[in-house]
Amino acid sequence: MSTPTPTSVDTAQTKPSYRAQWLLIVGIALLLLALGGWYLFGLGSEATDDAYVDGNIVQVTSQVSGTVTVISGDNTDHIDAHAPLVTLNPVDAEIQYQRAQSNLARAVRQARTQYYQVQQLQAEVSQRQNDVRKAQDDVRRRSQLAASGAVSREEISHAEEVLKNAVAGLDGSRHALAVRLAMVDNTTLRTHPDVLVAAANLRDAYIALHRTQIYSPVSGLITKRNVQVGQRINPGVALMSVVPIDQVWVNANFKESQIEDLRIGQPAVLRADAYGRKVVFHGTIVGLDAGTGSAFSLMPAQNATGNWIKVTQRVPVRIALKPDEIAVNPLRLGLSMRVSVDTTDTSGQVLNNKSPLQPAYSTNVFENELKDANDVVERVISANDDRGQIAQRLKP
Repeated sequence: MSTPTPTSVDTAQTKPSYRAQWLLIVGIALLLLALGGWYLFGLGSEATDDAYVDGNIVQVTSQVSGTVTVISGDNTDHIDAHAPLVTLNPVDAEIQYQRAQSNLARAVRQARTQYYQVQQLQAEVSQRQNDVRKAQDDVRRRSQLAASGAVSREEISHAEEVLKNAVAGLDGSRHALAVRLAMVDNTTLRTHPDVLVAAANLRDAYIALHRTQIYSPVSGLITKRNVQVGQRINPGVALMSVVPIDQVWVNANFKESQIEDLRIGQPAVLRADAYGRKVVFHGTIVGLDAGTGSAFSLMPAQNATGNWIKVTQRVPVRIALKPDEIAVNPLRLGLSMRVSVDTTDTSGQVLNNKSPLQPAYSTNVFENELKDANDVVERVISANDDRGQIAQRLKP
């Protein structure tokens, strides 16, 4: 019996089947390798593309009413802290300021007059006391001479009347001194009630004049300008906003199923859609919000209904960025970000439980207002206090 030999056609059909098998094996191996890598590296991280740049939007408002005469910046302009932004018409404030200066000067001079009147009445009381002592001596001498008949009874009666008049004059002077002392007793020129009231009015007038110039509280970009030249504005109305670009962070909204291993202090890698994958930002989780986004919305979901459908909630996670990276590649509010957090280390806190030791944000643009006003008050008082020669404390 003869054995059949394979033909060339059968050999050609067998080779492709071996190649297909090898390709299938290699594809399965690569798939398993990819799944293994995802398993190994994906378990130690959480990622989301529901993340956006957030920051401070500092509103610029006026503390006094007035008419706008100058606007020193427009949208997209950069402004430095303490730089003037809006100027109001200062004419009315100037008049009030000058009137307050005059009132303080008059109050100082009137207070000086009261102190001088006290000195005058003290001298008058001293004179009246001398008159009483002299009248008492006259009555005593005449009484001693009355026994020998050298002095008449009428003369003694006249001396007694002089003594009574001297005592009455002394009492009147003492009462007048008490009235004057009630206005200045236990005070100095700078603590006199009339001077204090006038000084407070001058401080108000100076600060009102100073506030006709509105300064930027922070450095940043101007946006949302709402004010126009010639507009009459009232205190508290938002004129424009300033966004400090160096004070931005990222709010990443993770699903509630992703926050189990998220901790404060964990590092994060971020990419902005505006820069593509070539620019990488590095950040750190600084806090997890107290609730989901829907819980703080304007119209929170009402789940106590019969047609409730479960929807996966998201929790905002705040991620701080490195300032040097933001300086090289500036971010703007609202930009989309892709965030990946390394959750390998879970030793950090889940929520913040300590109060801040210092203010998170502050401005010193208003800190010198009262100091400058006090300097003006001191100059006016010094110019009207008789070069300090007035008595600082008077006692009866």
